Amino acid sequence: MGSVNERGGQLFLDFRYKGCRCREYTKLADTTVNRNRAARLLKKVEAEITLGTFDYGKYFPNSKLRTRFNEVDERRRTAQAYFNAPESPSFEVFARTWLSEMQIEWGPRHFEEVDGVLNKYLLPTFGNKKISAINKGQILQFRSILAKVPGRKGGYLSPSRINHIMTPLRMLLNEAADRYDFTSPWKNIKALKVGRTEVDPFALADVERFLSAVPADFYTYYVTRFFTGMRTGEIDALMWKDVDLENKTITVNQALVKGEVSGLKTEGSHRVIHLIDRIVKVLTEHKCQARMSDKFVFINAKGKPLNYAVVSRTQWYPTLEKAKLRKRNPYQTRHTFATLLLASGESPEWIANQMGHTTTTMLFRVYSRYVPNLTRRDGSAFANFLNNGGQL
Repeated sequence: MGSVNERGGQLFLDFRYKGCRCREYTKLADTTVNRNRAARLLKKVEAEITLGTFDYGKYFPNSKLRTRFNEVDERRRTAQAYFNAPESPSFEVFARTWLSEMQIEWGPRHFEEVDGVLNKYLLPTFGNKKISAINKGQILQFRSILAKVPGRKGGYLSPSRINHIMTPLRMLLNEAADRYDFTSPWKNIKALKVGRTEVDPFALADVERFLSAVPADFYTYYVTRFFTGMRTGEIDALMWKDVDLENKTITVNQALVKGEVSGLKTEGSHRVIHLIDRIVKVLTEHKCQARMSDKFVFINAKGKPLNYAVVSRTQWYPTLEKAKLRKRNPYQTRHTFATLLLASGESPEWIANQMGHTTTTMLFRVYSRYVPNLTRRDGSAFANFLNNGGQL
């Protein structure tokens, strides 16, 4: 609350406006009558400040603070013009337009994922809002709400999943800001920190224990998984036309997603895997037992492609238990392939190519800690180098 004070025999008003302390001097002498006049003026000023209608220049046209507050007001008006963006549509209208435009760029799988995020999370929250009126506070509030949403396996949505949901929102807001000339609210909003990839590879002896315990019908399937590093969707979509037993290769160019064959997510995932003799042998035997009409290499009893959830439940986890191996997810076959290749001394560039990685960066970041010699943490490579007179 402001006050009326005196200095040098003249009265001045002391009040706060927009977080600043303001002292405006009058030419009124310090008398009872003048103090009452100044008090009434101060009361009117504070009332207008409260209502948001106060014009500093109207009351104090010669004040040095007038210019300062005029500049602040101008910036606010300019920002408000961007914020309002009269021509901008609702979030839902723009999202539908943007999604239809992007469909030609994306594969069916990615399009379906983004469409799912829009319908499940973004439209219920932002759908009816004008897209230029969404602000940073609302974005952060939405993200904090996501952190309290129950996940599929108990607990709550993971940071990785939340980032996955927030990505289309960021793309939509930035694109709309560019088209309708307003300032995007997505500023200095960082992705949530995601923990390390869960990597729990098998030792070679444990691979053999698993393969000794797996049912005969799935022996070839798991030999191929462990020694090619193919992802679940890739091996489940593998067709005989992409298997070249004579040249010992498998061409990876598709994946099975929700029972349907689709393209791979990234260009780097397209690759040719070179097969060791063990895989060639089991696949040759497997092909002899297949029917001429079978397109897929691995099928169920009905001749259909495998369902990864069913296979995991009926084959993978029971085999781990039978072999007395600790429980881990089927994706560890891919991690096992990478660590075995690294431990064997194969070229990192070649390994990255076989895994479907465009660079070796992820290879070293994820797997190097499982191969001590690769990072020289036991000193043996250096010792051997010195013992051999500097010869590798």
